[in-house]
Amino acid sequence: MDTWKFYDVTHRDHVVCNPTSVARLDELVALLDLPPRPRILDLGAGKGEFLCRVAERYGGAQGTGVQAVAVDASPYVVAQFRAAARARVPRAAIQVLEQDGAAYHADPASFDLASCLGASFIFGGLGGTLDALAAAVRPGGLVLVGEPFWRHEPEAAYLAWSGMSRDLCGTHAGNVSAGEARGLVPLLAFVSTDEEWDRYETLQWRAAARHAAAHPDDPDVPELLERVARGRHEYLTWGRDTLGWALYLFRVPG
Repeated sequence: MDTWKFYDVTHRDHVVCNPTSVARLDELVALLDLPPRPRILDLGAGKGEFLCRVAERYGGAQGTGVQAVAVDASPYVVAQFRAAARARVPRAAIQVLEQDGAAYHADPASFDLASCLGASFIFGGLGGTLDALAAAVRPGGLVLVGEPFWRHEPEAAYLAWSGMSRDLCGTHAGNVSAGEARGLVPLLAFVSTDEEWDRYETLQWRAAARHAAAHPDDPDVPELLERVARGRHEYLTWGRDTLGWALYLFRVPG
């Protein structure tokens, strides 16, 4: 099954495509303190909910004052992002690119905010992501990442079942320290709750079941349901108690 189709189906009912609630996202957006007419870079931008909400809050009428570049490799979410931007912030200058985020080369120190929410694999992990985002941000600007962390040491059975590496992520404290080690100033660290995780995970079960019922002739349905069932077992057996998620906001000195 095509990877991007799988994520399109399983995340069809998600407003925010990570374990973060809409209320938490709105709180974060309100605390960004962006300057007038901000320039924003969002890598792994998904459906664009974060950028649309930033443009609605900081861009004035219909997003007029926001300039942004959004990058994602999925043709499904790129199409959804472009439609959402046209409908919600039609006067915002948002360039939505369908490509690998690592292939986008930002001019140094050219953005007020650079973000990557849940796609640090683009740069090989958190460290590489922080380096790339910080390089794109002006002195005094902001770096925002959404990143998993181990709540406690993962069981060997969890890693074996999931195929994940112990090096997938660090601890919550380690994620903050990764920014500090690069000279970034920690401003916020919003850890997702169990309820936010449950919403994120179980909406995928629902979306897959609904797709299977509505499209019984889709040849990808057996694989879709098998993958979702494995993910459900993984989450309920280990993931819910072991893997955390947080939004981390840093300031670039200057």
